[in-house]
Amino acid sequence: MAAHEPLKGSFAADAEAIWRAALAAVDPWSLIRGSVVREGDIVCVNDREFDLAAHERVFVVSFGKAASAMGEALAATLDERLTAGLVVMPGPVPKGHYRLEHIEAAHPVPDASSVEAARRVLEIAARAGERDLLFVCISGGGSSLLTLPAEGIGLDKKRRLTEDLMRAGATIRELNIVRKHLSAVKGGGLAKAAFPATVVTLAISDVVGDDLGTIASGPAHWDASTFAEARAILECYGLWDSASAMVRARFEEGARGLVAETLKEGDPVFARVHAFIVGGNMTALRAAKREAEKRGFEPIFLSSSDGGEARRTAAGYAAFLAELACSAASLPRPLCLLAGGELTVTVKGRGKGGRNSEFVLAALVEMAKAGVEGLDWLILSLGTDGIDGPTDAAGAWADARTVKTARALGLDPAAYLDDNDSHFFFKQTGNLIVTGPTGTNVMDLRIFLLRAA
Repeated sequence: MAAHEPLKGSFAADAEAIWRAALAAVDPWSLIRGSVVREGDIVCVNDREFDLAAHERVFVVSFGKAASAMGEALAATLDERLTAGLVVMPGPVPKGHYRLEHIEAAHPVPDASSVEAARRVLEIAARAGERDLLFVCISGGGSSLLTLPAEGIGLDKKRRLTEDLMRAGATIRELNIVRKHLSAVKGGGLAKAAFPATVVTLAISDVVGDDLGTIASGPAHWDASTFAEARAILECYGLWDSASAMVRARFEEGARGLVAETLKEGDPVFARVHAFIVGGNMTALRAAKREAEKRGFEPIFLSSSDGGEARRTAAGYAAFLAELACSAASLPRPLCLLAGGELTVTVKGRGKGGRNSEFVLAALVEMAKAGVEGLDWLILSLGTDGIDGPTDAAGAWADARTVKTARALGLDPAAYLDDNDSHFFFKQTGNLIVTGPTGTNVMDLRIFLLRAA
């Protein structure tokens, strides 16, 4: 993790210690080594045993933001039984000694490297036979890194549609439903390529509810969504008419049964597929809770499934904090409220920011409106992958001092919010959190600290 300037403020040191503990708990190497234990030829994954002696060859494919650490940790466990493997990761491959081959692919918008990566992964899966074992390590970002458009669908058309959906504020689930129905690898395509090999999926979840069909668009999992749903999503965001003729034709033919649906539950392809969630948002939240307790706070879980528009969610949380101000004086200990999930932002302004910094700015605006007195508070939101939209920050934080700083600098928080310019606002007030890419991804983390002033 990149160097980070310590937060400054009455609660800042506590907040930083709490989010750092949360990120440490979802370190991919530690998650794999803690979930996959080998004794001789027996590999135990979360209490499920797999006998390496019963398999002739063992392959590993790993893709996503945590791909390198997940894949290499597993390779170290498999050791001499590893036959071959491939890691597909975003960004340049750092120099080092690896047991697995590493290649780079594009994220968050796929390109030709993503197509080549998908082909390479499918080739390895196809090599695995009935007496072979294929481990599939999946983490957030896998949908873009592994992209193989369905026959007749050009990459440029799929990429443009992905970008349009992201700008419109589509959720990750909605994005993945559309992508799965334009793909030859998502929605169970990888499991189909590997059949009849035994497949063991190890996933770090970056989606609400830890749905294996949504993480990286479920390449080794059955898909419950349909072509009709995919079309409805495009219509909901006003993108159906502007979608390419080939995309519209595929969805229409799929809805009529003329194009094969994604693989569904009960398909024979999944008879030898086993899937395990090795970490997720709750993993991070539990670690945050433990650290908060050590630092003298009363920790309370609010949610691990935040969703919807960032500024609306922020308004709800700010109103809740304002209500708590009335009883803050009677609290035996300061409170640490914890939440997670993944919000969206509908971009209408010309500014720069991400869902986390927009959430904090919207909350700051609401707290300033409420004029909360008698309460010392801090609000923080960050992306556990270290990336908040198209910025170099992971997120932002704010407290009552931030309101005063903004006034002193002549900044109008509401105006910056209207222009979706949260990043520049917090850059001026000194409230950005910059970690650099963390190598993991379990959605976002929100921390609210408060006590009587």
